[in-house]
Amino acid sequence: MKKRYQIRKRRAAESFRDWAATNQKPIQLTFPTQGMAELAERSLGDLLRSVGKLFIETVLDNEVEEVVGQRGKLNRNRRAYRWGTESGFCIIDGQRVPIERPRVRSRGTNKEIPLGSYELFQRASLLQETVWHKILHGLSMRSYKEVVQQFAEAYGLEKSTISEHFVQASRTKLEQLMKRTLQHISLVAMYIDGTVFKGENLMVAIGIDRTGRKIVLGLRQGATENATVVGELLAELAERGVDFNAPRLYIVDGGKAIRRAITNYAGKAAFVQRCQVHKARNVCEYLPEEKRYAIKFRMRAAYLMPEAADARQALYRLHDELLELNPSAAGSLAEGLEDTLTVLELRITPRLRQSLASTNAIESGFSMVEEICRQVKRWQGSDHRLRWVGSALLHAEGRWNRIFGYRHMPVLINALESAYQLRCNQKASTSAA
Repeated sequence: MKKRYQIRKRRAAESFRDWAATNQKPIQLTFPTQGMAELAERSLGDLLRSVGKLFIETVLDNEVEEVVGQRGKLNRNRRAYRWGTESGFCIIDGQRVPIERPRVRSRGTNKEIPLGSYELFQRASLLQETVWHKILHGLSMRSYKEVVQQFAEAYGLEKSTISEHFVQASRTKLEQLMKRTLQHISLVAMYIDGTVFKGENLMVAIGIDRTGRKIVLGLRQGATENATVVGELLAELAERGVDFNAPRLYIVDGGKAIRRAITNYAGKAAFVQRCQVHKARNVCEYLPEEKRYAIKFRMRAAYLMPEAADARQALYRLHDELLELNPSAAGSLAEGLEDTLTVLELRITPRLRQSLASTNAIESGFSMVEEICRQVKRWQGSDHRLRWVGSALLHAEGRWNRIFGYRHMPVLINALESAYQLRCNQKASTSAA
């Protein structure tokens, strides 16, 4: 039944497009002068909305006249005839506004002929898209009707109805996010990070293209941040067109599962940069409060050095001092230390290094997700979290600026290609030996 309705709706839309393409006669709007002046004095918005409703009714009448013919003119060859009207609705500004829908029947089959223009003005996607945008901009479903309603006769703005529209819209957005092709996007860097969101672990991947633009690549929900979850996320990205054989910088928060999954998929083409902010934070967690600021300052100073060798020497000197103060903090500093110096080894510019040395770019996306999802009072199962997080990330993607230092992206591309070639040559030399 649903499939037949969709076929009928598609045919109606096609017939309307054909009619609109062939009908060269301009649509004549007849404005009732009585009451127009009162509407204009009361509110120009009311006047414009009334004109919009009048325009829709005029388009419907024009299509009926094109199919049936003009009233009062005898036409024995006409293929259809008028069959009165019935109550219907159209979508204006995301609201269902009641109108009188004209009906037309075929003379041959005596079945009703759907009007393409009516199907066009009644599309549910118009309403769902409006609901999605307004909810993500902070409008709650409880107050949706009071804020949005502009037509006194509009209906379908109750909390439960708006909730249904948002579920459908967010589910569509999530599907678009998870299935959109990545084949034609040249990814130079990729942020991969996990966060505990409302009791569930979510893994998110955000890519950086050649122009420095940030793109949400995908997300995966799992019980923990393990290699299986990350591997499934990367496998999905590979199916959608990401080439893991291309040299690329991967910025991660330091989780071993993420590191292992990236190595399994990208191999020697993966250049992993561990987040310097997370590293300093992890080291300081082992120290007393009065020591933390000084240690964090010294680590930041080391990471700001222009040469990787100087930074490495400064960090190992700090490591030796921490052995006397707190061996656990020293062990935390030594663990994965080389991965925190990848951007220095690549010799990229300081501005671009500032953007790629930490996972701050993806953390800002998480903070926007938290802000948008704050209005949800009770979380349920199924795809509830994924729908909201996916919608929030898409909303954030439309507001993101390019990364700081994006003009120097060619430097990073050349550095990755040179370092990758060097790795391949070294491996070839080792194999020959």
